[in-house]
Amino acid sequence: MDAYEFSEAKEPPRKKRPSGLVWNVLTILVLVTVLCVVSIFFLIFIDPNSNLNPFPPPTANPALATATVTVIPRFTMVPSWTPTNALPQITDTPEPSNTPIVITSVIENPTAVEPAIAGTTDQYAFMLQQGSPSAITGAQFHPDAGCKWTGVAGQATSLNGEAVRGLFVQLGGSIPGDDSMDNLTMTGLAPEYGPGGFEITISDTLVASNSTLWIQLMDQQNLPLSDRIYFSTFDDCEKNLIIIYFDQVR
Repeated sequence: MDAYEFSEAKEPPRKKRPSGLVWNVLTILVLVTVLCVVSIFFLIFIDPNSNLNPFPPPTANPALATATVTVIPRFTMVPSWTPTNALPQITDTPEPSNTPIVITSVIENPTAVEPAIAGTTDQYAFMLQQGSPSAITGAQFHPDAGCKWTGVAGQATSLNGEAVRGLFVQLGGSIPGDDSMDNLTMTGLAPEYGPGGFEITISDTLVASNSTLWIQLMDQQNLPLSDRIYFSTFDDCEKNLIIIYFDQVR
């Protein structure tokens, strides 16, 4: 035997490794758990108010909601004009007798003014009412103006005696101190003279003229419905408002 003796070394006992089945089960459980967590997060992302969300977003307080801005226009647009009374069609019904026009203010002691009518009136739908034009004091309708005002006013009525609104009324001609006048208004804009009343200011002072002013009715196409009615004005507080009424005859 050699000097060195060899003794057989004993190996330590090996630990038993867990079976591979256990690891497979644990892996499956982890994957299922991860899948469930991802699914829950996805559902919460789609619907934050879901019952699955442990921290749902706070409910908005209606009192703190932003107020709706309401735009208030500073200017109110006036609707376009539409005549309320169209001219009636010609029928075989006999023409009624002239009906006096009732106005809101009683005209006392009108002074008849002889009109000057240009041409013939047979071709026009409107003509002067009997007794027109007449001169009265404007204080009945403009008490604040006193004698510092001159104007012309009146009304237009249809075949059946009803007021006609929406006709143009043109004032033309001239007065001393003013080379020419060209004013336009519409029947129905001055109801103090009747439902179809109109009014045009001639001057802010008393002015006398001798048949140098005229007034005429026109339709929407600016076609004449009456002849030009020439009239005079007066330098008199009792005659500073000229009243002219028109009646439809055809």
